[in-house]
Amino acid sequence: MLWSLFITFLKIGFVSFGGGYAMIPVIEREVSSRGWMDSAQFIDAVAIAGMSPGPIATNCATLIGYRIAGLPGAIASTLGMIVPSLIVIVLLAAFFYKVHQHRTVQAVFYGLRPVVTGLIAFAAIRYAMNSSSGHTEVWEIVVTLALVVVFVIGILRYKMHPLVIICISGLLGIAIFQ
Repeated sequence: MLWSLFITFLKIGFVSFGGGYAMIPVIEREVSSRGWMDSAQFIDAVAIAGMSPGPIATNCATLIGYRIAGLPGAIASTLGMIVPSLIVIVLLAAFFYKVHQHRTVQAVFYGLRPVVTGLIAFAAIRYAMNSSSGHTEVWEIVVTLALVVVFVIGILRYKMHPLVIICISGLLGIAIFQ
């Protein structure tokens, strides 16, 4: 099982671009295809990983590995997730500063932006759809969407720190939805 966890997250690490939330759909597909977690368990793991310090994809790998095989599973999954980044970044660093202004390189980066944005949007929509407790009332949807708008404005216009947003959101969740 440890080898399977390591290889799975090694593959994810090598083929995922955009980092963080853009990797969530890729991780979910691999985890669900192996029957390691159902959708609700995966959404919970993403929520915990998102609130924890560090990169969300690595945190997800660690949590999934721990759930599947305890501490050794967490270590195997985490190593599998970070080894590709280490290898790629070391190789790219040697060449990037020589070619980063090249038109073709810039074109590749511009071409990847819509894909990364789409993957992040997909992860957000999927998370929102699967995070309800079964039956969602209309007022809950309206309040949730209103809070999303308020928090986006808070971040963009008032430069609120994401940690403040997370804390406020958690407290409002207790007050409103409990």
